[in-house]
Amino acid sequence: MLPVGIATARRMVEKHHYAAGASNTATYLHGLFTVGGVMDEYCWGAAWWIPPTKSAALATHPENWQGVLCLSRLVILPGIPKNACSFLLARSRKAIDSTRWPCLVTYADDWRGHTGSIYKADNWIYAGKTKPERTYTIDGVMTARKAGPVTRRHADMLALGATMVGAFAKHKYVYLR
Repeated sequence: MLPVGIATARRMVEKHHYAAGASNTATYLHGLFTVGGVMDEYCWGAAWWIPPTKSAALATHPENWQGVLCLSRLVILPGIPKNACSFLLARSRKAIDSTRWPCLVTYADDWRGHTGSIYKADNWIYAGKTKPERTYTIDGVMTARKAGPVTRRHADMLALGATMVGAFAKHKYVYLR
């Protein structure tokens, strides 16, 4: 596991992750590389970490909401052994500064049938389900209602050309360090 470039990680997410897109920034971006491979073209997977929204951070760890970091995307190329995903997750988590980020959070999407088995295997704490929220896509790319300081309303999303695919809950997982 080594740092990976954002362009490489983005290509992997766009092609192999159900969301088909990711944020423009990353706090940590770790890649899974072949033995001896250090160039981005030898990357088999990526773990993409960003701070969550303030409301999500407060709901997760109110005593230190600014110390919450979210695993936003985790992607492994097809055909890679199953344990590669948990291998990358565990090593990525351990590489994050635990003093700066004492609380990690991630979500498994009901929309895609995910339950969070990989997080359970890595000893994350199951924190229950979130309330269902509308999920939108634009040209097949999952599109967030939150854009910087603005939270778009349903009408705003439709005006952007988004399609609402339904309202779904997420399984929430927390890792305290």
